[in-house]
Amino acid sequence: MKSSLSTKHLLGIRYISKNDINLIFQTAKSFKNILQRPVKQVPSLKSLTIANLFFENSTRTRISFELAEKRLGASTVNFSASSSSTKKGETLLDTVNNILSMKVDMIVIRHSSPGVPQFLSENISANIINAGDGTHEHPTQALLDAFSMQEALNSKLEGKNIAIIGDITHSRVAMSNIMCLKKLGANIKLCGPPTLLPKNIEKMGVEVNFNVEETLEWCDVANVLRIQLERQGGQKGEKTSYFPSLKEYAETFGINKKMLDKLGNKIVLMHPGPINRGVELTSDAADSEHSIILNQVENGVAIRMAVLYLLAGNEAFSETKI
Repeated sequence: MKSSLSTKHLLGIRYISKNDINLIFQTAKSFKNILQRPVKQVPSLKSLTIANLFFENSTRTRISFELAEKRLGASTVNFSASSSSTKKGETLLDTVNNILSMKVDMIVIRHSSPGVPQFLSENISANIINAGDGTHEHPTQALLDAFSMQEALNSKLEGKNIAIIGDITHSRVAMSNIMCLKKLGANIKLCGPPTLLPKNIEKMGVEVNFNVEETLEWCDVANVLRIQLERQGGQKGEKTSYFPSLKEYAETFGINKKMLDKLGNKIVLMHPGPINRGVELTSDAADSEHSIILNQVENGVAIRMAVLYLLAGNEAFSETKI
């Protein structure tokens, strides 16, 4: 396995290789061990300045990146779109170039428009990390999900059965997960209402099932996705054109502890957050022994540390280096 990444950006899972994924996992494992220590910092990036540009709301991803940067000793700049000059009509590229002129080395960006990270990578010299672009991709989430699956199963994912359940159509997490899991050799089954599954999605090499109990019986891991009402033209409690009501969705595709307990095998339950409790998951399922949701959050810091460290041009990290 090569000891350095094949790319200078993380724009999406589609642009990286299986070797890149395994290198990130190997590096993240070392960083996770260090994060268990009383002193959690590894000043490997103390010479770098990283700008976090979030044009969409975020809690887990933004805090996870900020913590990862601080753990590596980097200087950070946090950008708030609501108080920026973009509100005065400044273009995105002008905004980013102004930030780069202050000697910023790396950009972490989340944006509602698909393709923005790719566009920036073609027009500026800094490393770009995609923290989510529209319904396109969310590569670090897919990486931390797959890393968490391997950890929970204590096994590589080749030949494992992974179910992705919920709002597939509007989910950048689903797209990145499918590509990442396919590269790692997993079998993938999608489950949700027909209106929330993209047409011809089987062409990506996945199966589709509209029965959540059958899907749970089949899988080793169930990754449950949030119903994204904000991308369906409605807000919480409002009707959308994709299904009759949240109550009916919960009754048909929601997962509860009773369903998990009666399965023939103990599966791993995941969710990228935030959870709509009582819709895609009941609280007794989300907080059950099946759930590794908080482990995902913990692993997010280690994965993002690995991505930042490797994109800075470093080779595979080893604890023996410090």
